[in-house]
Amino acid sequence: MLVFIENTPRAYAWGSKDALPDLLGTEPTGQPQAELWLGTHPGNPAHVAKAGPRERTLIDLVESDPERYGVDGGPLPFLLKVLAIGAPLSLQVHPDREQAAAGYAAEEAAGVPRDAPHRNYGDPRHKPELLVALSEVLALSGFRSLSEARRDLAALAAAARGSDAAGAAALDAVSVRLAGAEPGELRRAFLDWVLHGDAPVVPALGAIARVCAGAHPDAAADGAEPWPLPDGLDPERAAVLRALAAEHPGDPGVLVSLLLHLVRLQPGEAIFLGARQLHAYLSGIAVEVMASSDNVLRAGLTQKHVDIAELCRVVDTAELDEPRFPCRPVARGLVEWCPDVTDFRLLRARLCDPEEGAGSRVDGGAPAVEVAARHPLVLVITAGRVRVERADDAGLAEVATARRGQSLYVSAGEPVRLTGHGEVFIATVGESAG
Repeated sequence: MLVFIENTPRAYAWGSKDALPDLLGTEPTGQPQAELWLGTHPGNPAHVAKAGPRERTLIDLVESDPERYGVDGGPLPFLLKVLAIGAPLSLQVHPDREQAAAGYAAEEAAGVPRDAPHRNYGDPRHKPELLVALSEVLALSGFRSLSEARRDLAALAAAARGSDAAGAAALDAVSVRLAGAEPGELRRAFLDWVLHGDAPVVPALGAIARVCAGAHPDAAADGAEPWPLPDGLDPERAAVLRALAAEHPGDPGVLVSLLLHLVRLQPGEAIFLGARQLHAYLSGIAVEVMASSDNVLRAGLTQKHVDIAELCRVVDTAELDEPRFPCRPVARGLVEWCPDVTDFRLLRARLCDPEEGAGSRVDGGAPAVEVAARHPLVLVITAGRVRVERADDAGLAEVATARRGQSLYVSAGEPVRLTGHGEVFIATVGESAG
């Protein structure tokens, strides 16, 4: 069965005011619109489009015939999203299966209300996630080497030394905290120390803000020359520090960001964030698929609750060699990202109608793409206009034509055939699942 689904974007403060309206073909509201959820997560389930006089969610559809519409008789284990990142998200990690189950059970037993602002675990599930860029996306993702973080701290301290001796000394003191012991334990101890805001943290944050603001050409006032960019500090890293310090003045997360890889994804590039990996998305538009959970432990760059002890217990402090996650070709016009999780995988189909002419060809497109549907699929069309077709056991065809911004749920069954002109992202259950 092919079912059109829709949802109202979630209005988080970090969202863009126009990116999702542009994709969906709706009028901007003037407020940030951050995330479009397409799944059965009870916090914001997708709705069956034009379902009649009574509103019907995708949860209702699954519950009406779990064997036909669900996965193993239950809701979808994955959640597909479109993100419109207009400002940096909080630094955060998500728990693994055991941590989520134990944390949820403990908070339930303690009687912590599920909507309490200090609650850490809204459900007992883990939350690995995969993000694929639709535009350029800037992100902080995974721990880099401690030597790189110390190098940047040294560059910032050197730039501050001439006019801010106290700030330079504070930055030197922060750097000392990243030298000596086993790297993983150093990172954990550093997170605990810096998030508690001990003495050198505040002046170090002030020095970073002044150095990076002064190095910006727009900072020159009354004809004065701006400070030079700190020697040895990557200009993009300096720009991120400047933006974070301006958006979150005095937030220890600015210092934490120096521990992480800074990644600029081009359209079609991806990062996979396993459970417990520290990260923050900074800008851009992307498709994201994750396990169907909303568990978040924050580590700064936020006004929301930060549970330092629980964060330091949950976070994986191992160094990450390469944040990017490659796709693999499946067929002409079809690639997939298939991390080692059972909850989800993500495919991208690019379609090129031969009759459209060479001037409108889609890079890597095919005239038709076939996608297996051993489990349910959730599709979102991100460009063009696409025809989705499937023959049933009696040989009768189901057909739906969807334009950019529209989404469909496809029940498990025979493969679907995609034709037309454009781009489609398809989320489904992981390959190693049942």
